[in-house]
Amino acid sequence: MDVTRLAAVDAARAVRLLDEVRSATLAGRRTPVAPRPVIGQSWERVLRSGVDPEHDVRTGLLGRAELERRRAASPLRRVLPVLREGLLSVADVSHHIMVVADEDGRVLWREGHPSVLRKADGLGFELGADWREEVVGTNGVGTPAVVRRPVQVFAAEHFARSHTTWTCTGAPVTDPRDGRLLGVVDLSGPLRTMHPATLAWVDSVAKLAEARLRELHMASLERLRAVAAPLLARVGGRAAVVDRDGWTAAVAGMPYSPRIALPKSPSPGPGWLPAIGLCFLEPVADGWLVRAGGEPVQHGGTRIVLDLARPRAWSVAVTGPAGSWSHELSPRHAELLYLLAARRAGRTAADLAGEVFGDPARTVTVRAEMSRIRRYLGAFLEHRPYRLREDAEVRVLFPDDPRDLLPHSRAPEVRRGRGAAQGA
Repeated sequence: MDVTRLAAVDAARAVRLLDEVRSATLAGRRTPVAPRPVIGQSWERVLRSGVDPEHDVRTGLLGRAELERRRAASPLRRVLPVLREGLLSVADVSHHIMVVADEDGRVLWREGHPSVLRKADGLGFELGADWREEVVGTNGVGTPAVVRRPVQVFAAEHFARSHTTWTCTGAPVTDPRDGRLLGVVDLSGPLRTMHPATLAWVDSVAKLAEARLRELHMASLERLRAVAAPLLARVGGRAAVVDRDGWTAAVAGMPYSPRIALPKSPSPGPGWLPAIGLCFLEPVADGWLVRAGGEPVQHGGTRIVLDLARPRAWSVAVTGPAGSWSHELSPRHAELLYLLAARRAGRTAADLAGEVFGDPARTVTVRAEMSRIRRYLGAFLEHRPYRLREDAEVRVLFPDDPRDLLPHSRAPEVRRGRGAAQGA
């Protein structure tokens, strides 16, 4: 059922029909019509997580100090002008509010029409509120964060009864460098504010914010290159200058790689990095000087743990003779590494293309992504076919409920895995 089209023509009828569908679903009865797939799948997840549709969520707000700490740490603070310019001028006139949440679903900023802000207060849709899907049910903040695409939630498509008089449209904002979820921008208001075009509008503004983040990143690397050039000329040997997240500004005596995987909390001194081996880290302005050196590291006894258990926070961790490190995964890299861990004998580019996209011809896309994975997994990833090292112990951590495996993914093989995965 395309509720947005129906609501644009006959909002009252759409509301009544959705009320019937929601009531039947919660009662375990057969529904008069099927909900939209994105909503039906969300309801299934929420029911499994035990959310009470009658529960009052006006609790658990962040304290002021923690709210300010999260605001300062969020990359979204840098694109607030883009979000405000794109959404607020119309939102205020059309009786909407703009809400910006972080990757954990916490509301960090909230602006818009005063009367709608007051109504949002009554729902607990306040600064510091936790709006994850598993906390408050299907909604325009938590659900886009799970499925990693824009979602409009209209009337009784909301799981919580108190939210069914609202329409909410949210779009994820991701880090353009690596695809990591940074948060969600949402436009919400009373039912009468609903319009089908809102989904495309919010998604377009989210993409503008991502483009601005990309511009800021490139400008930062350019500034760092001005520092790196004379520094690398003095150092000699194999060395690189990277920013605080490991993105490469310049290299000398070694192949260029767009990113060098750093420890989560790097510190000056000797260390080991997967792409380089033994090295020495020295702080420079807004980044690190990485000087390569030492004997090659032996990989025997290596353990690779692929953590897919936590919602929206997938990672790979490697432990071996040279120490331990971990790397957060983008949605696509989580899919690909899951497939490689499931079949240790390996997969060709055509195999992976078929299992991820349902199209074995999309090998160019697969090879590009595998090249990016190699930048942080280095020698632990082999090819022809693609596979994880045979002498490494590989463990996958699954969600408690197999149906929650990579919920954003539409990959045919992942869908099959949701019915077969078992907790490790």
